[in-house]
Amino acid sequence: MATLFEGCGTALLTPFKRNQVDYPALARLIDAQIAGGVDALIACGTTAEPATMTEEEWQSVLAFVIRQAAGRVPVIAGTGGNNTMDVIRKARVAKDLGASAQLCVTPYYNKTTQAGLAAHYRAIARESGLPVIVYNVPSRTGLNMLPQTLHELADEENIIAVKEASGSLTQIMEMIRLCGDRIALYSGSDELTAPIRAVGGKGVISVTANIAPQIMAEMAHAPIERAAELNLQYLPLINALFSEVNPIPVKAAAAMMGLCKNEVRLPLIPLSREHQKQLKYEMQKAGLL
Repeated sequence: MATLFEGCGTALLTPFKRNQVDYPALARLIDAQIAGGVDALIACGTTAEPATMTEEEWQSVLAFVIRQAAGRVPVIAGTGGNNTMDVIRKARVAKDLGASAQLCVTPYYNKTTQAGLAAHYRAIARESGLPVIVYNVPSRTGLNMLPQTLHELADEENIIAVKEASGSLTQIMEMIRLCGDRIALYSGSDELTAPIRAVGGKGVISVTANIAPQIMAEMAHAPIERAAELNLQYLPLINALFSEVNPIPVKAAAAMMGLCKNEVRLPLIPLSREHQKQLKYEMQKAGLL
């Protein structure tokens, strides 16, 4: 299967207002992303706080993003979880709604073995009918997909990519070496966008793009020397956006820009005053405020 996109995909946040989804704000966010040059949108991924959404909210947000994008860029649905059959069910719903693919985080808590990981993703790929982007983020799940496990999945027709957020360039290079063109690799760590591109990555699935789509799109498309310059220039901003658990800081940043309310759902709480001050400073330096 051809690569779904190259460049920058935005891991969309979900705007809330008085504990309800703020659809006007979401529409503005989507249009700003596409105008800013991003190449794909991820709806209801982990940045979107799906763990605190009802099933009805998840479906409604996904359907809304697909309608608002209106075919201008692919929309990828966040379906991941630690119940394989539930992931398959959600993926079928996402396919019916018009999603182009699914982003599927590795199981957490009931973390399984590497063989179990392979069986989990094979079942999703074969039974849901929707292309799969594996999401490896061991700092959040406690489970690291090893390069050999991804290699074992590379011949599955519906497993098309991996969002890699282990933070290990050695692991990332080994994945690319083993899988070649059979699996597209996207950076799942904004701070490593240029280094991962330099070793063969296809781009980034970005949190920072919520507030700086033009910057991240350029970083994902520019010649590698320019991409490296941008990565270094905006590294303090990216670090500030991960000063607390995602999506706490990016919600605060979006609120500073008037994109949405600074509202997250418990157990998350708004960004601390100390980190707000640093984030505002970096945003001003970047010309975002």
